[in-house]
Amino acid sequence: MANRLPAIAVAGIVILFLIYSSIFVVNARQQAIVLRFGEIVDVKSEPGIYFKMPFSFFDADNVQMIENRVLRFDLDNIRVQVSGGKFYEVDAFIAYRISNPRVFRSAVSGSVELAEQRLRTRLDAALRRVYGLRGFEAALSEERAEMMREVRDQMRPDATSLGLEIVDVRIRRTDLTQEVSQQTFERMKAERLAEAERLRARGNEAAQRIRARADREVVEIVAEAQREGEILRGEGDAERNSIFAGAYLRDPQFFDFYRSMSAYGTALNGDGTTMVLSPESEFFRFFRDPNQSAPASAAPVRQAPAPATSGQ
Repeated sequence: MANRLPAIAVAGIVILFLIYSSIFVVNARQQAIVLRFGEIVDVKSEPGIYFKMPFSFFDADNVQMIENRVLRFDLDNIRVQVSGGKFYEVDAFIAYRISNPRVFRSAVSGSVELAEQRLRTRLDAALRRVYGLRGFEAALSEERAEMMREVRDQMRPDATSLGLEIVDVRIRRTDLTQEVSQQTFERMKAERLAEAERLRARGNEAAQRIRARADREVVEIVAEAQREGEILRGEGDAERNSIFAGAYLRDPQFFDFYRSMSAYGTALNGDGTTMVLSPESEFFRFFRDPNQSAPASAAPVRQAPAPATSGQ
């Protein structure tokens, strides 16, 4: 009995090894491709515990696990040319899943890296086609969603041939290249300078119009004021003459006396004026006889200053 124990132990280990080699587990994030001598014999897409033939090292049954999730593949700095001939840099990503494990295994040997290399080539070509039919502004407008749908639809046939399903394509960034950015900056700068010159010219034109209108209004206001001033001055002179005439008619002798006194005050104001007049002159008649009246034509005479040797 003791001699049989090692044999039983070895047999037990062999059985456990065979059982272990015959079982594989598929979780919710995976799919399993069962290969027998290199050929696909089964695909397990549902999670659970499955059995296969043991001795995988003899290439009997091998299991290759592949993803059953939606995967994301990012591509940066894709250089595309728009319809205007300029180049831009685009960042995009693809959301995809492995929909057909058999085709996926046959096309790219079940390698995600190899599949993404082929997706890169197809995405680059699709972006170039879509952008080449539009201008740069389209990627910044409402057409952006339509452009992404077009890229997705163009990639789906090629992706199907790889056993993949394109869930979505998104454009994350669309930027000018360095040289185009500089050209655009210079163009925008020139446009802004031209616009500034136009605004400045319109401002100067408006200023000239306002200044001319203001000058015309000033001339009109001054002319109107001068006209009204002349009218008022004439009316004042007429009123003054009327008052003088009325005063003269009421008392001609007093008026003559008042005018003579005013003439004396003006002529003899002490400013060094020299007058050469005869004492018998009509100018001094009220000094001789205050009651004497002068002829209506008499008027005071103001002489120019005399030489220093003359008497007063």
